[in-house]
Amino acid sequence: MKQLHRQSSLSKQHRPHHRSSLSRSLASYLLREHRLLFVLLGFLLASSFFLLYPALAPHPISLSSSAYAATTTSAIRNPRVFSFSTANASPHRLPVGVRKKPLRVVVTGGAGFVGSHLVDKLLARGDSVIVIDNFFTGRKENVAHHLANPRFELIRHDVVEPILLEVDQIYHLACPASPVHYKFNPIKTIKTNVMGTLNMLGLAKRVGARFLLTSTSEVYGDPLEHPQKESYWGHVNPIGVRSCYDEGKRTAETLAMDYHRSAGVEVRIARIFNTYGPRMCLDDGRVVSNFVAQTLRKQPMTVYGDGKQTRSFQYVSDLVDGLITLMENKYIGPFNLGNPGEFTMLELAQVVKETIDPSARVEFKPNTADDPHMRKPDISKAKSLLNWEPKVSLKQGLPRMVSDFQKRILDEK
Repeated sequence: MKQLHRQSSLSKQHRPHHRSSLSRSLASYLLREHRLLFVLLGFLLASSFFLLYPALAPHPISLSSSAYAATTTSAIRNPRVFSFSTANASPHRLPVGVRKKPLRVVVTGGAGFVGSHLVDKLLARGDSVIVIDNFFTGRKENVAHHLANPRFELIRHDVVEPILLEVDQIYHLACPASPVHYKFNPIKTIKTNVMGTLNMLGLAKRVGARFLLTSTSEVYGDPLEHPQKESYWGHVNPIGVRSCYDEGKRTAETLAMDYHRSAGVEVRIARIFNTYGPRMCLDDGRVVSNFVAQTLRKQPMTVYGDGKQTRSFQYVSDLVDGLITLMENKYIGPFNLGNPGEFTMLELAQVVKETIDPSARVEFKPNTADDPHMRKPDISKAKSLLNWEPKVSLKQGLPRMVSDFQKRILDEK
């Protein structure tokens, strides 16, 4: 035991000497070949960099959490796209790779006439688009050119039934819009307007999507005000043959506003006036498509009543621009989207004759029930708040529609 205690004491006596030898060795190492000078110089440079960097760096680019996630994902998938020089970054312009996140958009009725043109525009600007359509009036041919696009998805589905999706925006167009189609099954028409709108508003509420309802000028009925402003409440027959559509759209507007007020859903309401263009159904009963198809088939143009009732006609590209402008804006609406140029049915027939066949004839038939005598939008609200107005006149747009109809009518033979 004494020997162990003596060894322990000796080891304690040697420890200070061991520490001092280590210190001398370290000092010798640092002084040899000016190593201490290099260490101090490195420390000085590092300190200077961290002190001066905030003043030299460009203005920071603030990103929302969603944008940050999008850019991070982009960087992982393609680092070369994300890399950029911060020294050359403008404080007012995001560098390439930090662009606005593309949206995921649902278009109900997206295989229809207006819906397919809207899909074209959304895909062209870089969004991902999901089309929901039951193909009652829509046609796969209208969107077939997008089937190979990885940002396009087509779902055969009836909006009367719920659907679960994750989206940023919902354009709700699903509903037959021509008298021939919506009178074919009036109960289905009003179910689409009510249940379909409820389901899409429910989806918007669950996922926090912005919701745009395409309503109609038919909410004004046979108007006692001319032209029609958005503040006009309408003159509608609630039990007539057109009420499945007219009152259905009025109810859809009510639902949209109630979801906005009670559930905080971001809604937009567009009241669409007569629209024409390529991809319209050849026999949908609307006056422009009727006149064009009948003239191309060498049939007389059918004018109901005395032909003095008036309509306004907007080209489909103007409407699509208006819908997107409204969706991207901060205003709820409703907004009239139409061309204020007003034509009687006989004046329209004359334009069609000049465009297609000067020898075309007109045939008069008794007017249909609840047919409005006048229809002209007041678009001053859209012009002032959305900075939107139509650009394509009837004489400019009609030949484009005629060219499309000619090809499709030839295919029938």
